[in-house]
Amino acid sequence: MIQNIAAIIKEVAPTAYYVGGAVRNSLLKRWSGDVDITLPKQDVKPVALALGKKLNAAVFEMDAEFGVWRLVTRKEGLQIDLCAWQGKTLKEDLLRRDFTFNSLAYPVTQPVQFCLKKENKQTQILLKGLQRAKIVDFSAGMQAVKERQIRLTSPRVFKEDPLRMLRVFRCSAELNFAIDPNVLKQIKKDASLIWRSAGERIQEELTRLFSTSKAYPNVLLMDDCGLLTALFPDLEAQRSCAKVYYGEGGVLSHTLAVFKRMEYLLEHLDKAFPKYAKKLAPYAANKPLLKMAALLHDVAKPATAKKMGDRLRFFYHEERGARMAKTILEKLHYSRADIRLVCAVIGQHLRPSNLASNDVITDRGAYHFFRDLGDAALVLLLLCWADYTSYVTDYQLKRIMPRSAERMMSLERAKKTANIGKTLRHMQVLSLLLSKFFDQPRKMNPSRLITGKDVMQVLNLPPGPQIGSLLEQVAEAQAEGKVLTRQDALDFLQSLNIK
Repeated sequence: MIQNIAAIIKEVAPTAYYVGGAVRNSLLKRWSGDVDITLPKQDVKPVALALGKKLNAAVFEMDAEFGVWRLVTRKEGLQIDLCAWQGKTLKEDLLRRDFTFNSLAYPVTQPVQFCLKKENKQTQILLKGLQRAKIVDFSAGMQAVKERQIRLTSPRVFKEDPLRMLRVFRCSAELNFAIDPNVLKQIKKDASLIWRSAGERIQEELTRLFSTSKAYPNVLLMDDCGLLTALFPDLEAQRSCAKVYYGEGGVLSHTLAVFKRMEYLLEHLDKAFPKYAKKLAPYAANKPLLKMAALLHDVAKPATAKKMGDRLRFFYHEERGARMAKTILEKLHYSRADIRLVCAVIGQHLRPSNLASNDVITDRGAYHFFRDLGDAALVLLLLCWADYTSYVTDYQLKRIMPRSAERMMSLERAKKTANIGKTLRHMQVLSLLLSKFFDQPRKMNPSRLITGKDVMQVLNLPPGPQIGSLLEQVAEAQAEGKVLTRQDALDFLQSLNIK
């Protein structure tokens, strides 16, 4: 590690101050991903270049207009951002920042110790030994840290950068800070400005928020402020749709309940699926993306709602929802792979329910499910768990969860126990599918025993689409346990009535 980083910074940049998250987090004894330093504009470039040499760091300009330079030390991977004062003085700069707890500064000339550690291959930093009396605080930021409150430096902060509205909820979730009521009132006034922010910046904030275990309560607050539906206008129509079925809040109340259950599931895989939790963990690793799928899974219900007699139906809402989700995610600049996964899950999220409409789920039916869904199959089962369990209370879920691994109850028995029975049966369907996938891989993902060339030779057929169809019939026979070996496969082909 670099020896005495603080002393080097003090020597090279005596007019500088540590600011922002690193100062705040150090007061909270939290580690930070980088350290921000602010200094007069004319000093930024020469200091950046001098520090780069002293610290053996890569140095590059991030923003010429605002005077932002970044250093990354080559050995440790420590990131240091240098930024020019936004204003003529340090005070003007600090008062233009977003939240009072981010408007704290600490002179680099004062004693401080840099502590570094590696976490998930990222270098983390903690500033130790800050002298509180030396912290520069023009907006009661120290008090906000002490009271764990998010407060604004001024009412104009959201107009200057609307993304800060999302940052409120992300910081609340990450730091476990309460949001001052005046902040929520200001968001309500400014929510419509959110799309002035670039899609990729919005995605970054949502990803960080959804990565936490406290996204759900903050999403509820976002909805109360009007920010959720300002971000996702298609969700607003859900609020008044199907109130008779879903109660006050309509489909949107169901959407938020599914989001809540998804957050619970991702934090408690071992309780929902104790036997398969470790094997499911890689499929549940991208928590933000699964929560986004939960948020958008019924996005097309209002557009497809149709009254059929006394019932409200949503024909093909899953297919239309996948198309709508694609448009939303493209606007947020999600990767093609992430968009494909979310759209596949949304577009097929009724498949397990369709399987559950039968008293018996055959190996053949399960094979078709896993074949058709491919890599999205297990992610889809996680979404379905969140969807199904949203119809029961927390207390009911706690009661029935241990029974979800039991043998699947009959349709008739499930009907007799009303909503809770239906939910439990669906949970048992998911457990059954997981058991087939993990415990019977030779059936659910059978290895190919013969080739297309074998099919043509055995049946004396020319090349064509029929060959692929016959290979699929062999795979289905493997899933049903009728074919176990190469010779079984060849015998099975000869048993077919091919004309």
